[in-house]
Parts: sequence; C-alpha cells; structure tokens
Amino acid sequence: MKNVEMAVQGNILTIKVDLTKEFGPSSSGKTIIIASTEGNISIPDRNEKIGLNVYRKK
Repeated sequence: MKNVEMAVQGNILTIKVDLTKEFGPSSSGKTIIIASTEGNISIPDRNEKIGLNVYRKK
C-alpha cells in the first residue's frame, strides 16, 4: 500500500490518506497518484476486501 492507513473499530472501517503526498504519474500519465492499495487487499481481521485509488488530474 502507498499512503493508506486503515483501522477497524467494531463494524466501522476508517481510512487515512495524506493528500499532500504524491507518488508520480499514473501509467497513462493523465493523473498524479496520491494513494493506492495497489489492488484489492483484505481488511485486517475481516472477510471484506478493499481496492482504493486516490489521484488528481495533472
């Protein structure tokens, strides 16, 4: 994961992303990647999965 923090309290998933960070351009070059789970991943101690991408236009 890049710039993604997850925490589960009871049945609530909280996701933290620092919107000031950048990880360079996307593969198409049209956007700047801010955060990514880099595919679908399991939520800690749960059966659910998450896939997250945060980006901005270049």
